[in-house]
Amino acid sequence: MTSNTTVATSVSPATPMQVTPTPSTKSAPRTATNATKRVVFASSGNASQSSASRATQPFKRYVEIGRIALVNYGKDYGKLVVIVDVIDQNRALVDAPDMVRGQMNFKRLTLTDIKIDIKRVPNKKTLVAALEAADVKNKWESSSWGRKLIVQKKRASLNDFDRFKIMLAKIKKAGVVRQELAKLKKETTA
Repeated sequence: MTSNTTVATSVSPATPMQVTPTPSTKSAPRTATNATKRVVFASSGNASQSSASRATQPFKRYVEIGRIALVNYGKDYGKLVVIVDVIDQNRALVDAPDMVRGQMNFKRLTLTDIKIDIKRVPNKKTLVAALEAADVKNKWESSSWGRKLIVQKKRASLNDFDRFKIMLAKIKKAGVVRQELAKLKKETTA
């Protein structure tokens, strides 16, 4: 006995579809011609919307010479490095003023929005001059990502008494906010 029920599947979460089975006879074998399914895409507008958003927001972080990257794993964790050459599809030659030039896997690098204008494989003196000219350190420290990492490092270095003082400051601040909110509620009801 052949049933006409099929399971609805989808190509991807962005493009849902509805599968409608074609009626099949009881005696006919299920071949490609008589078991075809009609696919109807939902008209949610997701496909055109995603292509429009891609057009307005193009990807900006490419692996390229002069791109500043953050090391996310290994002995140089947390350091900013400059990509000075691309070795192959998995590795790059990176350098920084306070480290020895060496190769690093792309999986260990997180690309930033900052890019400096340098030639391929510059000497250390040229690299340091380009970093200072582009003011990379201040750009990084003023970015929200850089500020967040600075706060994380500062919190990690706190001792028990410092954490206690921060807890007291939070309690005091919450009390002031609560009092002001009570004043505002009282004014609006009166």
